[in-house]
Amino acid sequence: MSDAPDADAPFVVAKADLIAGMAKGMAVLESFDTERQRLNATLAAQRAGITRAAARRHLLTLTALGYLETDGSYFWLSSKVLRFSGTYLSSARFPRVVQPALNRLAAHTQESFSAVVLDGSEVVIVARSGNDWRSSPAGKTQVLAYGLHLGARLPAHATSTGRVLLAGLSDAALTQWLSAHPLRRLTSHTVTDPAVLKAQVEAARKADYSLAFQEHELGVQALAVPLRNPQGKVVGALNVVAAPHRWQPEEFRVALLPVLQDAAQELRALL
Repeated sequence: MSDAPDADAPFVVAKADLIAGMAKGMAVLESFDTERQRLNATLAAQRAGITRAAARRHLLTLTALGYLETDGSYFWLSSKVLRFSGTYLSSARFPRVVQPALNRLAAHTQESFSAVVLDGSEVVIVARSGNDWRSSPAGKTQVLAYGLHLGARLPAHATSTGRVLLAGLSDAALTQWLSAHPLRRLTSHTVTDPAVLKAQVEAARKADYSLAFQEHELGVQALAVPLRNPQGKVVGALNVVAAPHRWQPEEFRVALLPVLQDAAQELRALL
């Protein structure tokens, strides 16, 4: 048996080295999302799992540091938090490596492509190609999908990228993930049964791709393949998004899966 650490295991820091106050402050900062854009001390405490008094102190400190704004009762994120994402996108190797490939794919197919990584219960879009505007059957111009912008966080269980990224986990890590994260229903197509999702993830692992049809948002289907580094470890996912009225699912898969697979193979040596 190998003594090498599990690559899927989270980083563990010794208790003596953990700054509890910083951990609580980050928990408060992460309490803000698209569902709760404004929080008071009571709501922040509930979401961060700390006392109201502690939440209030962290909210006031983050406001003094410029990361939050307030009207005296409620708090919300300021533009200063974009420093973190901006620094990541400009310095991290993964987005810089995949961006040219996304641009090339979009120019060749006129479709919309993304590169995505797994973060807890969500997937995060770290690179985008554009091509988000489409013509509807009625002839009107419309946005292809809501929330598919750079930095967007989507529930992993309802996305094609989520399934191929979960397929890259070990069996033990996948079991732990399924037990830790509730599967919220987003549309009538969303899978909310852990056993069904596990079967879909195993199918994605075997086929090396996943197709999601209107599971995250009605009117949107997505096809994804894993992105691997030279050692074979899944480090991200590459996907293409399209509207069902433009492509039937099987036509979508047949036409664009080879495009994704070729791009993933070309990127492997660079990741």
